[in-house]
Amino acid sequence: MSSPGHRDRNSLPSFFPAVPLHQPPQSVCDDPLGHELRVENLSVNYGEVRALEDVNLSIRCAGCLALIGPNGAGKSTLLKSLAGLVNAASGEIRWRGSLIQKSSTEIAYLAQRSEVDWNFPLTVRGLVEMGRYPHLGWWRRFGKRDRDIVDQSLETMRLTELASRQISALSGGQQQRAFVARALAQEAHVFLLDEPFTGLDRPSQDLLKDLITQLAVEGRLVIASHHDLDTVPSIFDDVLLINRRQIAFGSVSEAFNIKNLEACFGSLNFHAQTSMRSQPSALADPTAGKNSSRISATSASLSS
Repeated sequence: MSSPGHRDRNSLPSFFPAVPLHQPPQSVCDDPLGHELRVENLSVNYGEVRALEDVNLSIRCAGCLALIGPNGAGKSTLLKSLAGLVNAASGEIRWRGSLIQKSSTEIAYLAQRSEVDWNFPLTVRGLVEMGRYPHLGWWRRFGKRDRDIVDQSLETMRLTELASRQISALSGGQQQRAFVARALAQEAHVFLLDEPFTGLDRPSQDLLKDLITQLAVEGRLVIASHHDLDTVPSIFDDVLLINRRQIAFGSVSEAFNIKNLEACFGSLNFHAQTSMRSQPSALADPTAGKNSSRISATSASLSS
């Protein structure tokens, strides 16, 4: 993965604190090449159905990686595998040399909104406090530092005034921000986000984009499934194109191109999808966003 060093902290909105969100990661990359998250020969089955086939990745400990692929391609399965939530049929996943464990405090997982029971009786503060549970003892007694981290997470996601409200009473964007705040309270190093921008209003999308940028600046790793091809270059450093098997993996400038997208989605499906866009900005303009993409097709060629 490419280095997030090109990001400028001074360009971030003023609502972010001048210091890191919480404590910086406990250690820097131990691997000389910075490859901290390793996926080796990973295959996953759901019953008799193969959901993922022989995925191999070596991911640096900091940056933003987009998972791109059609519905049913295995993006959610890969994220759940990285979080230790599903068992592999073969292969293994290691974080800093150790096998992934479900209880790892260094990895935070944010499910798709459709998988959450929004009617569960829980306040916004109660939800964010759950991010501290992996750090607490058996009796789950909160100390001052735990309360401060919860307060800061709420403030970062602009939820302080909604802290006592039930999550069922929030808008879709507010609900998503509440779950991101819980991940922040966990003080994770790796953030696994499943379609985090889906259903968000524009202000919430902008807030989440800026947060992802700051997490990378602070040396954290964000891996997110993402379906809006136009916005990939403006948010992410690297991409993994997947359709049950690994199609392409690398920097946006190298891997996010027409050839790989056609291989991932199928030529007819990809052109049908892009032809529905009236302004396929990121695909049509290789200089759009923060990364220089090699996607140079024009609107006409995308629509043909």
